[in-house]
Amino acid sequence: MAVQPLDQRSAVAQEKAAVLREALPWITRFHGQTVVIKYGGNAMIDDELKRSFAADVALLHFVGLRPVIVHGGGPQISDLATRLGVGSSFVGGLRVTDAAMMDVVRMALLGQVNPELVGLVQEAGAPSVGVAGTDAGLLRVRPAIGPAGEDLGLVGEVEHVDTTYLGELLSDDVLPIVATVGRDADGVERNVNADLAAGAIAAALGASKLVYLTDVPGLYQDFGGDGQALMSEVSVDELQRMLDDEELHAGMRPKVRSIVGAVTGGVPQAHILDGRVLHAVLIEIFTDEGVGTMVTAGGHTIRDDQARDAVAAAQRASS
Repeated sequence: MAVQPLDQRSAVAQEKAAVLREALPWITRFHGQTVVIKYGGNAMIDDELKRSFAADVALLHFVGLRPVIVHGGGPQISDLATRLGVGSSFVGGLRVTDAAMMDVVRMALLGQVNPELVGLVQEAGAPSVGVAGTDAGLLRVRPAIGPAGEDLGLVGEVEHVDTTYLGELLSDDVLPIVATVGRDADGVERNVNADLAAGAIAAALGASKLVYLTDVPGLYQDFGGDGQALMSEVSVDELQRMLDDEELHAGMRPKVRSIVGAVTGGVPQAHILDGRVLHAVLIEIFTDEGVGTMVTAGGHTIRDDQARDAVAAAQRASS
């Protein structure tokens, strides 16, 4: 086995110590805070990314944050539907769901994605429990319609979130992992868009952060145009304007609608991160610079303000 020279080993150790030291103020700031993470994109189909995400979530749990994972299963649903010969179609970024597709949704979410993620998080050392949106009245929904009044079938729009069960799990130091199916007033199970469910759950829990893992680095201004540029920060008012002016790709609209609803509903910050980047969640929460796009209630830049506040909080805690 090759042995590193002492100076080289010391340099590597110093780098690791510096990373931990940078994380300390943020750990102090967010200790005991609830963070809702919407798990999706390549992070939920690539084996390395899946295991990395599960380990990162376990780390959040063990340093004192209270993560709640909310997931759909778009790739798994589409793959299973193809294998079973069930056709897929989308309206406004939402999957049209007939009875056959609803069976596929149940099988993919409750039979595949949820138990696999629970197992990975438990394997990483954190106690976790799979939760369906139909459990204990968690997600009460009403029939959803498309942007032009289209019939979406068995798609539900969140009407109410009963956080009692999630609160009990968090109080017991257990990490909830939520599959997004809901039930309407007539007891009918409906497919709920995971982006919209995550925002509603974050607002109902009074979460400090709402994080979305996607397959893009963040939100772009003039997406697809010559002036395309990644937006590091954006206010919720600007995001609402982009939504109203139809400046967003169809697949991004449910996510943005969810963010607008969550932030206006009291969640201080929402983040759109590239789930293809290893440890994207840790980088966003525990470093000064962060990654992706941050959405806030105000219109001013706050990353530097947050860094100063976090350092001050750590200094108070250590004094």
